[in-house]
Amino acid sequence: MLKKLLLAGAALALATGTASAKDLKSIGVTLGSLGNPFFVAMTKGITDKAGSGVKVVTASAEYDLNKQGTQMDNFIASGVDLILLNAADARAIAPAVKRAQAAGIPVVAVDVAAAGADATIMTDNVKAGEIACQFLADKINHKGNVVIENGPQVSSVIDRVKGCEQVFAKDPGIKVLDKGQDAKGSRDGGLAAMQGYLTRFPDLQGLFAINDPQAVGSDLAAKQLNRTGIVITSVDGAPDIVNALKSNTLVQASASQDPYAMGQRAVEVGQGILAGKKPENPIILLAPQLITRDNVDQYKGWTSH
Repeated sequence: MLKKLLLAGAALALATGTASAKDLKSIGVTLGSLGNPFFVAMTKGITDKAGSGVKVVTASAEYDLNKQGTQMDNFIASGVDLILLNAADARAIAPAVKRAQAAGIPVVAVDVAAAGADATIMTDNVKAGEIACQFLADKINHKGNVVIENGPQVSSVIDRVKGCEQVFAKDPGIKVLDKGQDAKGSRDGGLAAMQGYLTRFPDLQGLFAINDPQAVGSDLAAKQLNRTGIVITSVDGAPDIVNALKSNTLVQASASQDPYAMGQRAVEVGQGILAGKKPENPIILLAPQLITRDNVDQYKGWTSH
């Protein structure tokens, strides 16, 4: 479904067209939540790549579609040259994308899909879910009760869960007790969700959190309730998870993204589109890397570029 959505978006972008060749002087950026360090790192990648001569205006949508639509309209009204979009809803954001393109402004989706976008830069999130959950399955010897701690239903989260489910489905000894709760992509959300899991499930061997903030919150909940012997894995490779992997926590691994590199690549692709050079493949996937206690000392982190 995601592949169809992305290809449909690419086709729409070709039909709609983008601005003629022009210099990049301003960028409008609307992201899921600037309270998440992932998007802070992405913003730094964008501003570093854009350089001091380009005005970058960043807005936090808080995963609110209506708010994001208003932000897009504000960017259009102010006449930005490029919009970088982390869509709150991959399909429903399409009218706002069309409005931008009708005004001659190309739209590059970052981290998650967005219908109609001229290009999409994202982590291979299915693979990220796979490698994080394969590690978890191996760690619990392929048997026991696990939870998939879900999050906001954007394409990246949906894909991570899909990858994780594909791994667990291969192991008849693994039972998924819950996979439907939205822990909001935040530490507080992970804390609250894990408190509920540990109350409901006295026998729990593993938990996959869709991002690092949720994993850190889940670990804190386990500490508060004096629960041990649970393997927690996640996705992001955030600074907080590096600390968690180097200290006495239940967090054992994270499939690292690179939001800094993602932001830089998005600007680069956007500049190419403005110059009349669309990418050969409008869907650009960045490979995740599994960070564990064994290799965390060699991990260079998000801002290594």
